Amino acid sequence: MKFSNPILPGFYPDPSICRVGEDYYLVTSTFEYFPGVPIFHSKDLVNWKQIGHCLTSEKQLPLMNAGSSGGIYAPTLRYHEGWYYMTTTNVSGIGNFYVKSTDPAGPWSDPIPVAQQGIDPSLLFDDDGRVYFQTACFGDEGEGIYQCEIDIASGKKLTESRLIWRGTGGASPEAPHLYKIGGLYYLMIAEGGTEYGHMVTVSRSRHPYGPFEPCPHNPILSHRSRRSPIHATGHADLVQAQDGTWWAVFLGIRPVSYPMRHHLGRETYLAPVTWTADGWPSIGFEGRVEQVMDSPQLPECRWPAKPSRDDFDHASLGLDWVFLRNPLPGSWSLQERPGYLVLRGNPSSLNDAASPAFVGRRLCDFSCNISAALDFEPANEGEEAGLTVFMNERYHYDLAVKLINGEKTIVFRRTVGSLSVEQTSRCPEGPVVLRIEAMPEHFRFSMGQSTSEVLNMGSGETHLLATEVAGGFTGLMIAMYAFGDNGTTPALFDWFDYEVIDSRAE
Repeated sequence: MKFSNPILPGFYPDPSICRVGEDYYLVTSTFEYFPGVPIFHSKDLVNWKQIGHCLTSEKQLPLMNAGSSGGIYAPTLRYHEGWYYMTTTNVSGIGNFYVKSTDPAGPWSDPIPVAQQGIDPSLLFDDDGRVYFQTACFGDEGEGIYQCEIDIASGKKLTESRLIWRGTGGASPEAPHLYKIGGLYYLMIAEGGTEYGHMVTVSRSRHPYGPFEPCPHNPILSHRSRRSPIHATGHADLVQAQDGTWWAVFLGIRPVSYPMRHHLGRETYLAPVTWTADGWPSIGFEGRVEQVMDSPQLPECRWPAKPSRDDFDHASLGLDWVFLRNPLPGSWSLQERPGYLVLRGNPSSLNDAASPAFVGRRLCDFSCNISAALDFEPANEGEEAGLTVFMNERYHYDLAVKLINGEKTIVFRRTVGSLSVEQTSRCPEGPVVLRIEAMPEHFRFSMGQSTSEVLNMGSGETHLLATEVAGGFTGLMIAMYAFGDNGTTPALFDWFDYEVIDSRAE
């Protein structure tokens, strides 16, 4: 059988994986979005179902100081003696920490800080009971991978932090993972920056602090300078399946058009790992991967397909939905009007690095139809509510209902850096349906009612919201939002549709 990459399309970067028996669990980065660190479950490494988030409270994940692409950086997921451990960095808060749980679906513990600097933390539970903690750091001995031993009960450092490997000379040595395989310690990292020169390199030693000998075949994964629909491959983690085979999860991007630009974000990929006769790993086919590859020889386990429509009829939001930073109290509700998602605007707009009334999901497909039914009769000048295609506060496209000069108005706005352009039209009374048609190179925006024809409002290029233009480490979100000084007028969203047309670039 075959499977298609990416296995998690859309903004799911920096994957980390662990196996417990015949079950696999995977986590990814979330940056300024809340809840933090989604966790997925699979039986076959190909089909994944989200089962929760690791960071679900403001105490675990305070994001009030998080700018765009701040917050949560690369997590690592490990299992040891009945406990799951997820370690990560809140670069806008506590720094490096970990949480733990006996159930991967949660709840997870309060954060346990570790006083080692750097980002991208990882854990190795050694056979002798010692626990090693690694980060990518620019420390007293220069840039590279640093390590200390910790008390896993308290997070307290038991040794000083020491530089253990500088990498092979590529920029930004990061994403360390230390494994003990066949009596040797393998240290795998990413180099080259999470850009088009991204790569995975590996070294090994007989001792956890080295010296580490680099693999003669490095990099063991890279698509730099290759003609491929997949680029920027790196930041990998290894797992051994129950049949003895080895696999890697890693991030990559799918640029659109030329020059290459990507807007879906960094996504999660899967590839087999082979070992050379002298004991070195190689990911994919001599460091290359494809969009379609042979599946693991594990019993297939497909999860039920997600419905295309969310009617907001449940007591809680689905796991796809996230907030922009910690949501303000009273900014959203599923109980205020049953069957609706109710948003109440606050003084923070989409142009602010703050916490607007915002409930969004990742754009995971190049071609899809998105729509939402909105009942919103703004009473105060400037109040608005609608849909946004959002990269960050300086780069987003919005389709909204707004009160302008006392008149209910439909607004299509394109905010691209310091430039902002609006198109307006009179909006009829009563509920409206806001529509976004996503294509690989364009978005089209329209509005309609059941009793009227569709009003086309305009279009916007995908590349103007791409990382190469907008910057940062995230991907596009499609969100329902509201804005207003005091939240007087509720924005009532009856349903939200996400219908996939094609997940591949044309």
